[in-house]
Amino acid sequence: MASPPQNSDLTFPPADVVGELNPGINTQVQVDPVSSRVAASKEIKEQAGAKQKKNEREKDTLQTLKSAIIISGIVVALAGAAFAITKKLREK
Repeated sequence: MASPPQNSDLTFPPADVVGELNPGINTQVQVDPVSSRVAASKEIKEQAGAKQKKNEREKDTLQTLKSAIIISGIVVALAGAAFAITKKLREK
């Protein structure tokens, strides 16, 4: 099997037990700037995508409402024309 490393530089660093067990005491939070930028850009992209999706949904809703109103108007016009034609035929 493998023997323990001879060089102490290759060993795993010791854990900060007090900092891990008491997170309120640990005020030195280290943030990786690259991953922070990546997370921020991802969040911005998600917000932009959500806003675009909302706008598309509103457009779809307005288009559906507009179509429903136009179709209803056509149906009413056809019903009125049918009523007028039957009235004319009864008069003769």
